[in-house]
Amino acid sequence: MNGWIKSEKDLKMYCFSPPVMLATFIVEICLALYALIRYKANEVGRLVIAMLIFLAAFQLAEYNVCLASWLDPLLASRLGYVAITMLPPLGIHLAYALAGTKKRPLLLPAYASAVAFGAFFLLIGNGLTGHACMGNYVIFQIAPASSWLYTLYYYGWLLMGILLCARLGTAKTQAALYGLGVGYLAFLLPTTAVNMFDASTLSGIPSIMCGFAVILAFILVGWVMPKGGEKRE
Repeated sequence: MNGWIKSEKDLKMYCFSPPVMLATFIVEICLALYALIRYKANEVGRLVIAMLIFLAAFQLAEYNVCLASWLDPLLASRLGYVAITMLPPLGIHLAYALAGTKKRPLLLPAYASAVAFGAFFLLIGNGLTGHACMGNYVIFQIAPASSWLYTLYYYGWLLMGILLCARLGTAKTQAALYGLGVGYLAFLLPTTAVNMFDASTLSGIPSIMCGFAVILAFILVGWVMPKGGEKRE
């Protein structure tokens, strides 16, 4: 697959069309800037901002695949995949930081697996080999042998993050942790519903998931940070 748009009608404002990708990128960058200005850049603040930037980076990569020309589409696809690959360990890290716990046994394996997959997509020639803009989402073609393993990696760490949010923390920290857990569910459940309704969308899961993840971005800034962050004076 190569980067392309099926027809002119595909430029309309569908749920995850290129104009929406660009708008989502702008929203997530603005949320990151707001979090940076409004809250102190402690561990929680840095992790939230990093998640917002990586979410925005994937949207920009998708937009580049569909319409822009300032970056090679295949390179943009690789960078976009690296960005979303970092999100699950960042979520694990954020859950630990919100809980204030010093024991973090899942942190090293989460980041190590993310670095391994990131290096695979960025540096290995057949790690990511194709891309196609379908008008309403982008399809990325990764090495078939690694597809199931990457799915296991991604959903496994996301579900582990939800479990951490449910089990960690004290009465003081639970509100922020529950917010993070709700943020995860806010994009996982709609993505799953779309896939069940239309099986053809399975090939566009990363694109669709990150489209719904703008809900997570709002929850991070509107719920998690007020409950778990530290405001600037």
